Amino acid sequence: MEKVKAFLKRKNIEISARRYGIDALGAMAQGLFASLLIGTIISTIGEQAGIEILIQIGGYAKDATGAAMAVAIGYALKCPPLVLFSLIAVGGASNALGGAGGPLAVLVIGIIASEFGKAVSKETKLDIIVTPSVTIIIGVLLSMWWAPAIGTAANAVGSAVMWATDLQPFLMGVIVSVLIGVALTLPISSAAICAAFGLTGLAGGAAVAGCCAQMVGFAVMSFRENRWGGLFAQGIGTSMLQMGNIVRNPRIWIPPTVVSAITGPIATCVFRMQMNGAAVASGMGTCGLVGQIGVYTGWVSDVANGAKAAITAFDWAGLILICFVLPAVLTPLIAAPLRRIGWIKENDLKLDL
Repeated sequence: MEKVKAFLKRKNIEISARRYGIDALGAMAQGLFASLLIGTIISTIGEQAGIEILIQIGGYAKDATGAAMAVAIGYALKCPPLVLFSLIAVGGASNALGGAGGPLAVLVIGIIASEFGKAVSKETKLDIIVTPSVTIIIGVLLSMWWAPAIGTAANAVGSAVMWATDLQPFLMGVIVSVLIGVALTLPISSAAICAAFGLTGLAGGAAVAGCCAQMVGFAVMSFRENRWGGLFAQGIGTSMLQMGNIVRNPRIWIPPTVVSAITGPIATCVFRMQMNGAAVASGMGTCGLVGQIGVYTGWVSDVANGAKAAITAFDWAGLILICFVLPAVLTPLIAAPLRRIGWIKENDLKLDL
């Protein structure tokens, strides 16, 4: 047993929830952003501006989604170069074979292929052949064997959440909004979670609401401590910046979380806001305005295929209220009495920017 532990340590193979559930998952979200998300944004600009070359560029970026996610996972797991580059094939296979649950398949299979590749790396004189062969063969075989089932399971979970949200929009609006919003602020990836389970429709709209409540809520609530730098860093960056402060005083998390429980059902019951763009955008909130762009691309797509007659002023009002106005107004109001009773003290929200 000691020899095994020594070998794993020498190969930097750390089997832990943090390494796989935080480091790998968070990196995968960046891979998603650098391929599917940015490709969707570029394509949308091209479609709206009538620029064909941008549509093509966006398409190429989206085609690289599986490879980008797998390489990001390998990077987070500190894979040596031959393993890292071999993950391109693994990611492409697992994402394609995983269908709607492709991102989840890439996460699971990418981690396993990475660790096997690391285990054999530089262990033979034929490293240039052995390491990529082991990584690719194991990764692609697992993709052929597991990815369809993982995709089916992920799709079933996502479909169940979306079905429940359609059936009980108020209750599920609260649950989805709060849980995905909390995931956004935690050091895990809400975007990857939404992508893995294909969270779109009303459930996707609730997820957007929850993420915006956290990002805009923390940005405005902490304005007195962090001023304009903090407003932009959290408002269009990430509320994860507050995680250290939350650990020191969990009560600062109450206002934006309460707001997410309010805006979620407003999104699902009043404005019927849906995310019919890329599922990953459901977990992005106001980060680079990706969530709002995703909702908009869904509108455009629905109009194009006849599912929606037109984009209305009511649609725009709902998007602006849910994503920006309500979190910006309600979060400081809820935080005010908590400041008065000393649950939130001066500089509890201070960031080192």
